[in-house]
Parts: sequence; C-alpha cells; structure tokens
Amino acid sequence: METGKNELEKLYAETFQGIEPGSILRGKVVAIKEDSVIVDVGYKSEGIIPASEFHPSELSGLSVGDDVDVYVEDIKDVDGVVVLSKDRASKMKAWSAIESCMKNDAPIEGRIVGATKGGMFVDVIGVRAFLPGSHVDIRVVRDTDALIGEKMLFKVLKLNDKRSNIIVSRKVYLEEERLGKRAKTLEMLKDGAVMKGIVKNITDYGVFVDLGGIDGLLHISDISWGRITHPSEFFAIRDEIDVIVLKYDEESRKVTLGYKQLKPDPWTDVDERYPQDSKVKGEVVSLTDYGAFVEIEDGLEGLVHISELDWAPRPKHPSKYLTVGETVEAVVLKVDKNERRLSLSIRQLKPSPWQLIAETYKVGQTISGKVRGITEFGAFVGFPEGVDGLIHISDISWTKHIKHPLEVLKKGQKVDAVILNIEPEKERIALGLKHLTPDPWLGGIPARYRLGDELSCRVLRLTDFGIFVELDSEVEGLIYSSEIIEAEEPLNEGDEVRARIIKVDCENRKIGLSMKNVKRGGE
Repeated sequence: METGKNELEKLYAETFQGIEPGSILRGKVVAIKEDSVIVDVGYKSEGIIPASEFHPSELSGLSVGDDVDVYVEDIKDVDGVVVLSKDRASKMKAWSAIESCMKNDAPIEGRIVGATKGGMFVDVIGVRAFLPGSHVDIRVVRDTDALIGEKMLFKVLKLNDKRSNIIVSRKVYLEEERLGKRAKTLEMLKDGAVMKGIVKNITDYGVFVDLGGIDGLLHISDISWGRITHPSEFFAIRDEIDVIVLKYDEESRKVTLGYKQLKPDPWTDVDERYPQDSKVKGEVVSLTDYGAFVEIEDGLEGLVHISELDWAPRPKHPSKYLTVGETVEAVVLKVDKNERRLSLSIRQLKPSPWQLIAETYKVGQTISGKVRGITEFGAFVGFPEGVDGLIHISDISWTKHIKHPLEVLKKGQKVDAVILNIEPEKERIALGLKHLTPDPWLGGIPARYRLGDELSCRVLRLTDFGIFVELDSEVEGLIYSSEIIEAEEPLNEGDEVRARIIKVDCENRKIGLSMKNVKRGGE
C-alpha cells in the first residue's frame, strides 16, 4: 500500500510540475462549453475558465486552438483539475505594465470612461484608474463630459496594489511633453522660419497658435491679403496650419506670426495683371450701402460702387442687383496698387442708355414724362430709356420768380418739356418747361407794359428793398422801396395796390414800378 501511495504522489507531481497557484501561464483552448472554456496549460494538465469571464462578443469569436493568458487559481488534487482565471491574468499583466511605466516614468495609454466627483475614471489596460480634476489638463476644462470616450496618454502618479488604487495625470504628461517640444521648437525658432502649428485659441484680434510648447500670435491683419472681418472665417480651434515667423523676441519669448506672407502679395503687380478697361470675373463677397465687393482672386477684391451697378440715375441698394456668393463679370475702371484699391464697373458691360438717348433725341424736341424727383434746384423727368432729364428751376417760368419747384410741379406729375441740351459723355440732359411757349420778353411784354402805364397789382412778397407784385396774374414786377407810399394800414401778401410802370428792362427781364404820382380811382 505504501508503494502505491508513493507512485500516486509521483504521478501527481509529474502531472502538475511547474504549475503553482498564483502563476500566469500561456494556454491553448481545447474545448468551448456552455459554462466554461477548457484550456491546455501543458504539463499533461488542463484547466477550466468560467465562461462568465469572457465578454459575449469575445466568447463568440473564440475558437479551439486560440492562445490565452491565464492565472492559476487552484489545483484540485482529487479531480486533477486546474482552476484558471482569464481576468486575474489580464489584471496582473496590466498591473505589471503599469508598475513598469511608473518605475521608468513612461507614459501609458488609457481611455476616459466616466466622470465622478472630483475627477474622472480612466480604463488603463483593463484596469480602472482615477484622474483627479486638477490633472485633466494644463488649463481648466469646463466641459469634462466631452472627454468621455477619448484615448489619451497619462503619467502614473500613484499605485497601490493591495487597495487596487491607481492615480494618473494627463496634466503631468502634457507639461513634460510641452517642455520637450519647447526645446525642439526653440532650436528652429527664428525670423523667417516656416513652421507648423495648432490653432489654440481664436479672438477678435487674431489667433494663438501652438508651435510646440511655445505660443505665437497671428494677428488678424496678417491672415489674408484681402478683407477679413473675423479670424473664425479662416480657422477653427485644433486646425493644423503653416505659419511664418515674422518676429521672435528671445528675451520676452514673444512670437509674431504671419499666414498671408506664405503667398505672394496679389497687389504687387495688380496693375499689370488687371489693367484699366480689362474684363474680370469674380465672386461677390460683401454688400454695403455704397456698393459690392467682388473677389477676383484669393486676397484681391475690387469695389463696384453703387453708381457702377446700373445705368439708372438713382440706383437701388446693391442687394437689389446682386447676392453674396454670386459670380459676376466686371470691367476694371481704375487700379491703385499703392492704395490697394481696385475700382470695377458692372454697368459698363451693359448697353449705355445715354448713347441711345444721343441717337434718339435732338435739341429742341418736345418730350413727355413723369416727374421722378424734385430738389431745391429743379425737377427730374424720367425718359423711357431709364435716365432722367433735369428741368432747372430757372427754366420753369419766363415771367415768375420761382423759389422752389414744388410751387409749380409735384412728384408723379406728367409734364411736357423741351430738350435744351444733350451731353451723353457727362450723362446729362437739360430740359425746359418755359420753352413750350415763346419768350414773352421778346415781344409780348414790351408791347403790353409801357412806361407810365398804371395798373392794379397783387402783393406777392415784402422785402427790405421793395415789394414784389404780380401784374395781371402773369408777370412779376418790383415796387422799389424808394417808390413806396406809406398807407394807413400796413400792406400784407395778397393785398391789391395801384402802381405805375417806371422801368421795362427786357434784357434783364425786370419791370420797375412806383406808387407815387398814381391817380386814384375816379380822379
């Protein structure tokens, strides 16, 4: 019996030689059952891993012959079965890797999986670690929930195997990385150097770019050769961009960057590429009250003034003609590369109504049209061709002194007028209302009003130098102040007075009157 017992012990020792509880072995899957996975760990023995230690997706993808790391939990002498754990093996390997990173001060990758009071949880090789809120980033992070699911590199600050306590820091890793990058950046940093950077922050006045441990300022004026309203039109945070160092102050570590300087200034030879009268094509990028800006190439914009949008004498707002993003053709009117101004015209590509006016109408011709506008100096009458002619206030009446055109005309009124002058090159047409009838000063007035004639007049205006009166509802005359007789009652506009003609000046179109020596009615 003693011999049999010794042989059994010898057989057991041979079977489980090298297998001890607490050891990690590499096994091969030999069978997959409903509640367990059978693994051959060598040494003439097989072990069992509960199926619950496998994720369903992992278990469904498992096949006989696959290798798997296992932890020896126990050896059952009676059944000769080795109890294994895949989870314990994974955790022990993870702890070993984490310990190694902490010992060697090396970074380790982890994925942020959740948030808690005072910090966040990080999955590091299958082991949960704690990331304090003060160690999430170099700067304060307002929205930590946005980081959940992100993979990042961390430094291990504390590791307690017994309590399964791991504390990691992203801040320490970033600071060390920044110092390393800064050293390399300083080696390359000099005026004129072209460098890659990451957009870190965007403000109204410019963009802060991380060059690798050192931040530089890209001012809004150095972003584009063309017009720019806000830096966000060109960049977004985290964009990787190329920039050129415009100035580096070693003492203050202040770095001034440029972006537009990476491309030639389009204004340098603009007068050669876009000479006067040349045709261009571009995109409408902005509309203002005074015109439209058209970009004809990157960084080069021209202005189509509102007066150059259409031949109409009073163009509407630019938005009535164009829309932002629209492609248009235009003619170059003027180029000033020193002032960086390019004047364009769209109407010059359209047939000129003034040329048509010159071909259709002649001086002396009578036209009909509606009054489209009235000013202190005259009234504008519309032509079918879309332009206006001006009736100057002095051309409204032969005989009456008109203080304002509104005394005779009103907007929308249809009138006849005579063309006095046509100047298509100056875009002007002069019209006359009084010219519809013969000039009474050339015959009618001298014949009707003679020196010495006495007549009744209506007071129009009282002035310091005399009284303007109306003769027969047609002609105006002036009773000189020296020829006025003081009445018992002061005169008012509209009163009737008797006066005698003492002067008829046809050349200057004036009639002078006197109240003296005038016969009263019945005398």
